[in-house]
Amino acid sequence: MPASISNYRIVPMDEHQAAEICEWRYDPPYNIYGWLPWEQMKAFEVEFGSPTLRQEQYVAVLDEENELTGFAQYFPMVGVTRLGLGMHPERCGHGTGSDFVRAIAEEARRRHPQNEIDLEVLTWNQRAIRAYKAAGFELTDTYERQTPDGRKPFHCMVYCPEQQNRVL
Repeated sequence: MPASISNYRIVPMDEHQAAEICEWRYDPPYNIYGWLPWEQMKAFEVEFGSPTLRQEQYVAVLDEENELTGFAQYFPMVGVTRLGLGMHPERCGHGTGSDFVRAIAEEARRRHPQNEIDLEVLTWNQRAIRAYKAAGFELTDTYERQTPDGRKPFHCMVYCPEQQNRVL
């Protein structure tokens, strides 16, 4: 494992961590990435509110002090692992995103080495796009898809580890 990602540990997400993630609040325009209250997530079994989905697809990302730094979803598709991820709002914008994302992508590669690894990102989210590019993702497609707020433009980015640490 490269030293640059040894600061992060990927572990199964437990219910306490899931509840904590539901309390995170992002400043606009990133506030669209917030979750429903934990009790609603559990009641409706939405995403990591479902014990089965949480066990099969979600992980917690811990820092060197075992503090919850973020989460990831490893969404299985045929020949592809699609990543969903989120970093604690107090840690966003401090230059650690590329190592965080790389740790998540490398875990996906470890789990399913034969799969392509990709993610989707709203085209306006330049902060995330910079972190993804620095972690080794390349933009491969742009399209619109339905969101709770209507159709929005997204980039699809694919993990190409040989691209990591390049100058942007």
